[in-house]
Amino acid sequence: MARDYVEGGAFALNNSTSDVEQENRLLRETITQLKHELDRYRSPALLVADVVELVDDENAIIVMPNGNKFFVDIASGVDDVKNGDSVLVEQKNLTIVDKISSTKRFNVDQFIIMNKPTTKWSDIGGLKREVEEIREVVELPLKKPELFEKVGIEPPKGILLYGPPGTGKTLLAKAVAASTNATFIEIVGSELVQKFIGEGAKLVKEIFDLARENAPAIIFIDELDSLAANRIELGTSGEREVQRTFMQFLAEIDGFKPLSNVKIIGCTNRKDILDPAILRPGRLDRHIEVGAPDIDGVEQILKIHTKKMKLEKGFKYKAVAKELVGLSGAEIKAACTEAGYAAIRQNRHVITAKDIVVGKEMVLRSEELEGDEYMNMFS
Repeated sequence: MARDYVEGGAFALNNSTSDVEQENRLLRETITQLKHELDRYRSPALLVADVVELVDDENAIIVMPNGNKFFVDIASGVDDVKNGDSVLVEQKNLTIVDKISSTKRFNVDQFIIMNKPTTKWSDIGGLKREVEEIREVVELPLKKPELFEKVGIEPPKGILLYGPPGTGKTLLAKAVAASTNATFIEIVGSELVQKFIGEGAKLVKEIFDLARENAPAIIFIDELDSLAANRIELGTSGEREVQRTFMQFLAEIDGFKPLSNVKIIGCTNRKDILDPAILRPGRLDRHIEVGAPDIDGVEQILKIHTKKMKLEKGFKYKAVAKELVGLSGAEIKAACTEAGYAAIRQNRHVITAKDIVVGKEMVLRSEELEGDEYMNMFS
């Protein structure tokens, strides 16, 4: 009996010792893990860079987000580094310590508009010649590429739409995208070069990759002059960034990857300041001027923007159109809107010719006021 008691006590003591040892082991592991976490938090953050050129297995040339390039070492254990890869570099010597998979289109979606437009050719008035040209250069190659193969020629890669503001350049681009069921990728050139200093060239590459993935696609670049203006002496870092972005844009148009069913439409109000490099054959081949409409064009635009309005009996489109000659399509639309407000203010739902004329005067007056405010900035 006594022996059983002693053996039972020894067994309980052993179990208790085992539990304590296991608890101590868990505590040691927890302390080690916490120390590791603390060391990790104390270590300086790694920088992200892009590999420009792989010199050999141990060295590479990298470019930092600010555009500066460095010749750096590659740490042992970092394999399969290639040109264009995104890598992590330590802060002191910029040694490449790891390779990261770049998140595709990490910034593109933030500033482009990508959709399937619904604008119809019938929504555009006063641009018969321009519509015929853009359909010939953009729509025909996307819809019937076999025609060009039979003839043995390559269709133009892109076109340039130029002219005063509000004349319908964007409408033309959206209409041709809708008629071809193409993805419409809209970019504003000024945003591209102002918002993403150090990353413009990479973003241009991603935009073209995005277009190829969603082909048929049309890349529409508004304010092209902010990206492709005449090159000047490189002074500030901002000017150098614009040049890098522009050169990448040219490289994508001329590059080894075929654009095939991706078309480029550039849009500008200042063709005179564009760099000749973008205008030469093989890039933006066809230049289409989109000017203010003539009287027939004004009448067509007027009919488009008043088709949902209730007009007075005997409304004479031709007579009203004569009053609106000299206005752009956007201004004619604004005049029709102002005419609607004039009727609402007088508790009417019928629009008269006089309302349209009053609307025109209000549009012109507001533009004059904006012009005076602009001049006052410099007085």
